[in-house]
Amino acid sequence: MHELGILMEIIKTVERFAAENQVGKIEKLVLQIGEISSVIPEYMKKVYPAAAEGTLLAEAELEIEILPANAECRDCGSVFHATVTGGVCPHCKSRNMHLVSGRDFFIKEIVCSE
Repeated sequence: MHELGILMEIIKTVERFAAENQVGKIEKLVLQIGEISSVIPEYMKKVYPAAAEGTLLAEAELEIEILPANAECRDCGSVFHATVTGGVCPHCKSRNMHLVSGRDFFIKEIVCSE
């Protein structure tokens, strides 16, 4: 379960941001995780309290947004949700595609107060 290590690094990053910007309290942390990334959102939520304990984020809410696995068809140029269509372009039925999103992982938002 690498999610704990990932969260610990995210918390370090957010705490550095807070120190640099003289933030007193973090209310919420919003992460965006691609639906086919190697990070499992349910595990992130499960280990978040342990990772955040004793940090500036101990009381902060964790919100996770899932980014769809979108692909672009190399034959017709259509963009489609690859996991929904099984990797087949719904317009021309080609499998000749490349992913444009879905493996991403971002800190989208840090909601601060004080």
